[in-house]
Amino acid sequence: MSVEPIGIALRASVLVALALPLTACSGRSSASTPPAGAFTVVPAARAIRKDLSNSATLTAEFQPFFQVDVMAKEAGYVRHVYVDIGDHVRAGQLLATLEIPELQESETQAKADLQTANAERSAAEGNLKRAEAGQTIAHLSYTRILDVSKKEPGLVPLQEVDVAHSRDLEAEAQLSAAQQNVQAAISRTQAAAAGLAHATSLFAYSRITSPFDGVITQRYASDGSMIQAGTASQTQAMPIVTVSKNDVLRLMLPVPEKNVGAIHDGATVSVLVPTLSKTFSGTVTRFANSVQTATRTMTAEVDVKNPGFQLMPGMYAQVQLNLATAPNAIAVPVEALDGSGDNQRVFVVDGAGTVQIRKVVTGIQSPAYVQILSGVEPGDAVIVGRHSDYRQGQQVKPRFEDATTAPAAHS
Repeated sequence: MSVEPIGIALRASVLVALALPLTACSGRSSASTPPAGAFTVVPAARAIRKDLSNSATLTAEFQPFFQVDVMAKEAGYVRHVYVDIGDHVRAGQLLATLEIPELQESETQAKADLQTANAERSAAEGNLKRAEAGQTIAHLSYTRILDVSKKEPGLVPLQEVDVAHSRDLEAEAQLSAAQQNVQAAISRTQAAAAGLAHATSLFAYSRITSPFDGVITQRYASDGSMIQAGTASQTQAMPIVTVSKNDVLRLMLPVPEKNVGAIHDGATVSVLVPTLSKTFSGTVTRFANSVQTATRTMTAEVDVKNPGFQLMPGMYAQVQLNLATAPNAIAVPVEALDGSGDNQRVFVVDGAGTVQIRKVVTGIQSPAYVQILSGVEPGDAVIVGRHSDYRQGQQVKPRFEDATTAPAAHS
């Protein structure tokens, strides 16, 4: 064996040994490099034009528009109750009658007093007429005698002149007295008439009538019951019935302090009644204009018309207040926002598949969308969901969940 072949073999072995580590290194390097054209797929949506509204849902309980306990003005026994629970009544309709003998006797006495006063007035007026006639004759006689005594002195004795004069003065005094008697009779007649009117008014309280159109929601008394007068000094008096005005119902809403600026008289609201699975229209009719310090809420009243009486006092309702509206606004899904306050931003994917982080100014927000005032244009693709895995300039491929917002083609 020659020396040259052995040297060639040694050199070949060394080259093979040196090549093995290089091959291994080269294999690891090629395995860690992504294939050309591979991108991270991200969930995305497009900014669109959309009518947005911001609303708040508040819960309240229906209350009658009016509700009163109908009391008796005078104490007495119930003669008859003409209505019962559930009856619809009209204003002025007779609800019950009371038996009050004392008031009936007072009215009878007042009528008699008025008749007596009228008779006395007639007599006084007759006496006045007689006094006027007597005074006229006495004055005429005195005038004639006085005139003759002046024209024919000594013809008429002075005593006769004096007697005629005294009769004239007496007739004048009688006339004055008759006039005063007539005035007194007129006053007595007026007093008697007022007494009769008072007695008649009190006796009218034996008829209990409805103060307004409504529904009888409670009946307390039955025929024969003793009813006390419902005055302020007798707070334990039992009412006859309770009348409730239910063709319009009220909702007293506790509006949070942050939303009080959106409350306006005449605003229309949506009222959902869960027990009926129906939605009704309501109107804001008034509000307190004051925030309660204990609850930080303001009371606002919503009136709901109830002509068919489907709604009943005591039912719960959910009122949706429209706080703000933005027609044809640029909107993105709420999940597209990252950050809060003045640091809100969105991750936009441009046409080349590059992530661009843009600061945005937002407007009103609905449950699903938020208005973008600046930073995004309609048609821009925005990443939704988690944003911490993405960075400025990163190459991604958007995947649109909603086919209506997906682009026609995107490479």
